[in-house]
Amino acid sequence: MADPKLLFGQRLIQLRKHLGWSQERLALESGIARSYLGGVERGQRNIALVNIHKLAEALSVPPSSLLEPPSIND
Repeated sequence: MADPKLLFGQRLIQLRKHLGWSQERLALESGIARSYLGGVERGQRNIALVNIHKLAEALSVPPSSLLEPPSIND
């Protein structure tokens, strides 16, 4: 079974890149430190629910969409 932190990070990368945003831009839009965000995307951080909501708001997606498996097409 895949590590949920890795899957979350892959999905976050997918949504961020879909918008054409850098990690820096997402960090600025969400108010989350870029270094922490990088750790989340690499699956090294166990992200808090509050931060999931901040990222979802910045990406203009429902928080639940961050928990969906990364799609193969992107």
